[in-house]
Amino acid sequence: MAMVVWRGSQDDVAETQGTLSSQSTPTNQTTEKQQPQHIECVVCGDKSSGKHYGQFTCEGCKSFFKRSVRRNLTYTCRANRTCPIDQHHRNQCQYCRFKKCLKVGMRREAVQRGRMPPTQPHHGQFALTNGDPLHCHSYLSGYISLLLRAEPYPTSRYGSQCMQPNNIMGIENICELAARMLFSAVEWARNIPFFPDLQITDQVALLRLTWSELFVLNAAQCSMPLHVAPLLAAAGLHASPMSADRVVAFMDHIRIFQEQVEKLKALHVDSAEYSCLKAIVLFTSDACGLSDVAHVESLQEKSQCALEEYVRSQYPNQPTRFGKLLLRLPSLRTVSSSVIEQLFFVRLVGKTPIETLIRDMLLSGSSFNWPYMSIQ
Repeated sequence: MAMVVWRGSQDDVAETQGTLSSQSTPTNQTTEKQQPQHIECVVCGDKSSGKHYGQFTCEGCKSFFKRSVRRNLTYTCRANRTCPIDQHHRNQCQYCRFKKCLKVGMRREAVQRGRMPPTQPHHGQFALTNGDPLHCHSYLSGYISLLLRAEPYPTSRYGSQCMQPNNIMGIENICELAARMLFSAVEWARNIPFFPDLQITDQVALLRLTWSELFVLNAAQCSMPLHVAPLLAAAGLHASPMSADRVVAFMDHIRIFQEQVEKLKALHVDSAEYSCLKAIVLFTSDACGLSDVAHVESLQEKSQCALEEYVRSQYPNQPTRFGKLLLRLPSLRTVSSSVIEQLFFVRLVGKTPIETLIRDMLLSGSSFNWPYMSIQ
């Protein structure tokens, strides 16, 4: 909402009205001409130069917002994310300045729209090429585009290098694919909007709780082959004695894992939907020790709204699709994280806790090296 500020208070107006009888009409008209309208920048309060990206802003805030959106810049607040943003302090914290730009209603899609050739449509359904929304008609669809861009490599590279000619993966290939998927989940989280702005302790807490759910989503997305015999071999059950009851229980966990993957594949989930589902899973307030639970909840809600908008736009003839996708998420937690660890990572890292690996991946990023295998 633009703030219109008129020079002259109500007292001034009353005083003027009280002296009308003693002033001539030309003099009164001159007084009104000396009281021009001034519109403030809704971000910092400086003099607005016009309406930019949906709101009245000064040239400085206009340029800052355009640069931030076009370059997909990520900022960090060194204080408590409540820095004052006014004409004199606007350059002191880029994080809070950008947050205020969004809060007052400046629109990301308006920046992106300015870069499109006039012949391209600005509204309507998403145009998808290789799973990327190209023409974002809303802020939320722009958010999906950023989620997709954060993927470290295309889905096709997950398993193509690991597959053998008979379409059956060997033990080493399975472990390599699993390592690539886990690394992808963490690297994706590091590069999506809002997650890097969280405190590092919150980032670690979220990934430690949700890594197995993200792993299942990635397994379904890349159509990971889940044949029982290679999985059992990868888990090393042939090498370590195990009672019949434990073997049966382990097989049940594998079956649950397979069922979750197959149910997702049956929905024919596309890349944009997978990205939203992963964001909904990641931004959970169930993680222990979060410093700002409400903020994390708001990010999950944003991701859910983005998915709903996308599904309704892209699949108008499937009114129940959004609900079906959301209903798949609670059951992801039925897949035991310890079983995933036993199946895919024991051969790779031995007794190193998977949570330790996740923290190392998060802190070291693309420079992370697996103990025994390179996944790059």
